[in-house]
Amino acid sequence: MARAIYVRQEVEVPQGVKVSVTGKRVRVEGPLGVVEKDLSHAKDIQITCEDGKIVLEAFNADKKTYATIGTIASIVRNMIVGVEKGYRYKMKVVYAHFPMNVKVDEKNGLVVIENFLGRRGKVTARILPGVKVRVDKDDVIVEGVDKEAVAQTAANIHQATRLRGKQHMCPHGREGGPGILDGIYLYAVEHMR
Repeated sequence: MARAIYVRQEVEVPQGVKVSVTGKRVRVEGPLGVVEKDLSHAKDIQITCEDGKIVLEAFNADKKTYATIGTIASIVRNMIVGVEKGYRYKMKVVYAHFPMNVKVDEKNGLVVIENFLGRRGKVTARILPGVKVRVDKDDVIVEGVDKEAVAQTAANIHQATRLRGKQHMCPHGREGGPGILDGIYLYAVEHMR
């Protein structure tokens, strides 16, 4: 791809959402909360706020800069949707024999998983700031306004119960079976409102 002389992309800001841009820091405020991101890694891109829109511009843009503008536009759109509607990730606790106990330690910002595959030790997963986790029987519900933080917290919970290598054995000694499927798996992504 040849260099584009001028690239411009606009993101509409809806009513009830307030956006402020300071340098390369974008702050979005809405009815559900505030999300702030530092986008200083985008060196060749100018970010401005004008007439109820966020404008992303780049001059003499190569392929990487052209792609980065689209990525930043998506990040800003996700921030706006987050403060308007919020994000909810639903996860299911799956076990065959040993029932897992999942608890939320809000003081330390951890999800504690006990009795995973009958083990005595506890498995922990970190909860990112601004994310709420609650346990409802066999469901773990992760909610928040920042999509990246909510998704990363859900990934931390899934990775904590993921079996790797030789741990992922076949039950009953048969080959070619599905292996042990115990864990916590994501099954739905939706908005809070």
